[in-house]
Amino acid sequence: MDLPPFVREHVSLAPLTTLELGGKARFFVDDPNEATVLAALEWARAQKIRFDVIAGGSNTVVRDDGHPGLVVHLRTRGEKVEPLGDQRVRVSVAAGEPWDEFVGRCVRRRFGGVECLSGIPGSVGATPIQNVGAYGQEVAETIESVRLWDARTNAVRELTAEQCRFGYRDSAFKQRDSRWSSSVVLEVRFVFRVGAPVRVRYSDLQIALAEAGVGEATLEDMRNAVISVRRTKSMVLSADDPNRRSVGSFFKNPIVTRAELSRLRETMAERGTFIVLWEDANGGAKLSAASLIEQSGFTKGTTRGNVGISTKHALALVNNGGGTSAELLAFADEIERKVRETWGVQLNKEPVVI
Repeated sequence: MDLPPFVREHVSLAPLTTLELGGKARFFVDDPNEATVLAALEWARAQKIRFDVIAGGSNTVVRDDGHPGLVVHLRTRGEKVEPLGDQRVRVSVAAGEPWDEFVGRCVRRRFGGVECLSGIPGSVGATPIQNVGAYGQEVAETIESVRLWDARTNAVRELTAEQCRFGYRDSAFKQRDSRWSSSVVLEVRFVFRVGAPVRVRYSDLQIALAEAGVGEATLEDMRNAVISVRRTKSMVLSADDPNRRSVGSFFKNPIVTRAELSRLRETMAERGTFIVLWEDANGGAKLSAASLIEQSGFTKGTTRGNVGISTKHALALVNNGGGTSAELLAFADEIERKVRETWGVQLNKEPVVI
């Protein structure tokens, strides 16, 4: 097979992920130009070669035997700001832009709507795929549209936010049966309100703001508080943090119906234990996956070989050094099984496994 000049072979993927795990890509492209990215994807499509994309690698588990096809390391950059009137702006951002750097720029320019998503690693292009959210905010609230490469037609298209079918940590890009599951995000367009009011919806943020002596919080205050809280949970990447080799939250917080919540309350009463939860307007609730894990017997710092649970947060699985993806995924399956047996609740993984 004749390879295009921009394609390399047998490249290790572990250094491109925050877990630092996984094997090699059979074919690999690493280029900051969107035109090269599109050419690589078109080549893989023409050759009928499976492809995947890695940007920040903060939500990816690469299997130990590597990737049999093409992996594109997305490093595209660029940003455009357009005033819309009525104190609103549209910001178009290349998919390879680092997410937290982008959030920092928004906060400095008083663009409200993503300040609670500070400190999250990864790229802008990954955020609509996962519908990234934290502390009461989701990117779906500010995304206007997503420009993407459509693998079915080999064409660049734009989807509205409605067409993206955003859900809790979900989108049309993640759903395997979706028309857009094999698409590649190239650019995300957001609409922000300048000087939008700050809403503090979580108690740990209220405590952090109070400890900092903040009265009426600004966007900058909120960003600082979020990063401070995330740092206490080892959820901010830091070279000197022993819990750094993780993908952050490994499981989604389960959502249960009114009937399921009633059954769960009965179980809690019988056992004299309590699961942290947030009730919704329909009588159901979002359950704390971390609480479910801990109340199923897995304490912070639990290990299985060279992998384990973060010493700071029960929701983060970590590579303690020398681990394998097989070890990590086996431990994740063990946790899922025990939570299901103990509480009758199914946990679902957040990261993408390739």
